[in-house]
Amino acid sequence: MRTSPADRHTLDARWLRRPTGNLVLYVNRSPLRYLPVGFRTASDGPLVALSDHKHIRIGAQMSNLPAGGASATVDIEAPRPPSLLRGPLDFLPLSGQAQKYANWLGVVAGVYVLITAVSLIGAGFKAATGDQAGQLFQFASNPFIALMIGVLATAATQSSSTTTSITVGLVAGGLPLEIAIPVLMGANIGTTLTNTLVSLGMVRDKEGFKRAFAAATIHDFFNLIAVAIFLPLELMFGILARSSAWLAGQTSGTDGGIFATVFGGLGEFVKAVTTPGADAVKWAAGPLPDPWYGISLIFIGIALILFVISFIGKLLKVLMVGKAADVLHTAIGRGPLTGITSGAVVTVMVQSSSTTTSLAVPLAGSGQFSLRQIYPFTIGANIGTTVTALIAAFGFTGIEASLALQAAYVHLLFNLFATVLIFGLPFLRVLPLRGASWLAGMATENKLYAAAWVLGVFVAIPLALIALTVLF
Repeated sequence: MRTSPADRHTLDARWLRRPTGNLVLYVNRSPLRYLPVGFRTASDGPLVALSDHKHIRIGAQMSNLPAGGASATVDIEAPRPPSLLRGPLDFLPLSGQAQKYANWLGVVAGVYVLITAVSLIGAGFKAATGDQAGQLFQFASNPFIALMIGVLATAATQSSSTTTSITVGLVAGGLPLEIAIPVLMGANIGTTLTNTLVSLGMVRDKEGFKRAFAAATIHDFFNLIAVAIFLPLELMFGILARSSAWLAGQTSGTDGGIFATVFGGLGEFVKAVTTPGADAVKWAAGPLPDPWYGISLIFIGIALILFVISFIGKLLKVLMVGKAADVLHTAIGRGPLTGITSGAVVTVMVQSSSTTTSLAVPLAGSGQFSLRQIYPFTIGANIGTTVTALIAAFGFTGIEASLALQAAYVHLLFNLFATVLIFGLPFLRVLPLRGASWLAGMATENKLYAAAWVLGVFVAIPLALIALTVLF
C-alpha cells in the first residue's frame, strides 16, 4: 500500500526462523498490536505481513527473504503503528493516559462542532432560499443528476460522512427529500473510491494485486447493484421515503410514544448545548444582507464539516485502529453475520468506512482471507458509516428534527435493505463476487482496465451523465 511521505518511517526489522519453521519478522525487537501492510524494501516488491499480536509473519514473497536459520537486519518502510501514529493534538505537552484523555475530549469537541455545523447549514439554507428550495434545486430534480452529485461529492471529499451530514442539514433547511435520496445513494458509490485506490498499492505483485483489487471492487459492485435495484423501486413506490417517514415519526414529535420521548429529549438537550455555538456564528454573519447571510452560513457549515470529519477520523485512528484491527482479525472468516456485524462495529469505532475497507483490502491481497470472507465485512462498513448522519440529525428540534432524522434514516434503511436483499438472496449475492473477480482478472492482465474503472465510475461517467442531462 502506498503511503504519503508523512506516513512513512524507517524501522529496524529482523527475520528469524522459528523452531516451527515459520519465518518471523520482529520490528524494533518489540511486538506490535497492529496490521502493518505494504512493507517495502529498497530492492524488492511489497511484502504484506499479518500480525498475530506477538510477532509479524510475512505473507508474500517469501523467496526474497533470508533463508535457513540465519537472521538479517534491514530497513523497511511501513505505515506507522498506533503507538507511532501522530494525532492532531500531539502538539500538547502531554503523554500516556493524559494524551489519551485529551484525544477523547477532542473527539467530543469534534462531535459538538459537527452537530453545530450541520445546524448552520440548515439555518443558512432556509435563510438563503426561503420557500424556494425546490425551485433552486430544480436542476437536480432528475434523480440521475442527484445520484451523480452524490458520487462526485463523496469521491472529491473521500468521505461519505461529509456528504450525508451536509445532506441532512440541507433537508432540515428545506431541500426536498426526493432530491436528497439519490444524493445519499450516490454517497455509497463515491465512498468506495478510497479502498479501490488502496488496492493499487499492490500493483507490482500480480497475484496480490488481483486479490486486493477484487476485494476493493466487490464493495463497488455491491453498492452499484444496490442503487440499480433501489433507485427504481424508490421512484416507483417511495419505499425509503415511506419507511423513513414512519421511523422518524416514531422517534420525534409528540405522538411517537416512548421512543419519541427519549429521542426528543436527547434532541432538545443536544440542541440546547450546541445553540450557543451556532448563535455565535450567526451573530458574526449577521451584518451580511440576504441571501449572502444564508449563503455564508452554508459555506461556514460545510467548511467546518470538512475539517471536523477529518479531525475526528485522525483522532479515532490514533485511539481505535489497533482495537479495530483486533476486531477485524477476530471476526473475519467466522461467518457472514459476524463479518457484517464486525464491519459495522469497526466503522463506528473509527468513523470511516474508508478506513475499515482499507484495513481489509491488504488482508485479501496477502491471501490471508478469501474474497468471500472479506465480502460481508465490507457490507457491514456501509451500515456503520450511517451513524455520523444520525448524530448530525440531533442538532435540530421540532419539524426540522423530523426532516433531518428522516434523511438520516433514509441512508440507514437503504443500506439495511440492500444488505438483506442482495446478501440474503443467493442469486444476487454472487453477482458482486463474480463482477469483482472478472474485473480483477482483466485489471491484472492490463492495468489500463483498473485506471478506466477508477476514472470512469467515479469521474467521467458522473460528469458525462450530468452534462448530457443538463444539455438535452
